[in-house]
Amino acid sequence: MAETTPVLEVVDVRRAFGGVRAVDGVSFALARGEIRALIGPNGAGKSTFFNILTGQLRADAGEVRWRGRRITGLPPHAIWRLGISRTFQITATFATLSALENVQVARLSHAGRSRALLTPAARLEVAPSRALLEQVGLLEQAARQAGVLAYGDLKKLELAIALANDPALLLLDEPTAGMAPGERGALMALTARIARERGLTVLFTEHDMDVVFAVAERIMVLHQGRVIADGPPASVRADREVQAVYLGEAP
Repeated sequence: MAETTPVLEVVDVRRAFGGVRAVDGVSFALARGEIRALIGPNGAGKSTFFNILTGQLRADAGEVRWRGRRITGLPPHAIWRLGISRTFQITATFATLSALENVQVARLSHAGRSRALLTPAARLEVAPSRALLEQVGLLEQAARQAGVLAYGDLKKLELAIALANDPALLLLDEPTAGMAPGERGALMALTARIARERGLTVLFTEHDMDVVFAVAERIMVLHQGRVIADGPPASVRADREVQAVYLGEAP
């Protein structure tokens, strides 16, 4: 159950590329423990918006606040260390390192011990890294190189890496992209369970509407850079503008 006090506040955020308004006056607040989906057709501005939240792209205007602190313009590593973690549509792991070593690298980076990634790395952060692999159901694959993992297991590894900085907020950009339909629901159910166990806030983008309506407690719809709907799944499903521009139903 989400608390009412917002941990993330977005106020009138805007970003344009030439004459295209990719993010056009987006405002909302996320409460602690909330699981919210951000949906919209391709080109709606979802990835651009995530890039702004994580410091990979600067907003032209507006403000992002984390626990009341303005974080607009902070670099990605500073935002990550505040407890905001992100996954990407395209998997991002070290293919030649084992699953365990991938998580160790993330743990060491969070601890500010990047220089320890050389010889001693095999002895550092082992227990917490194994615990994360166990939490995502990947402990038996700990010694396998990431590059040979099945795609579904690779997605679980990315989730473990995203949890390595003990985040308070998970930003998941198309977390089930490329997965078989049956795997998508299982991965997001796992993510939701972990979020509830840890009290995490989750904001995720997703094209599979079955997954969205099964997992999200609230859904925000982005179209041409603007939020056109934001509410519980039932109200968003019934929204005529959403039906017209996203769900493919007649207005």
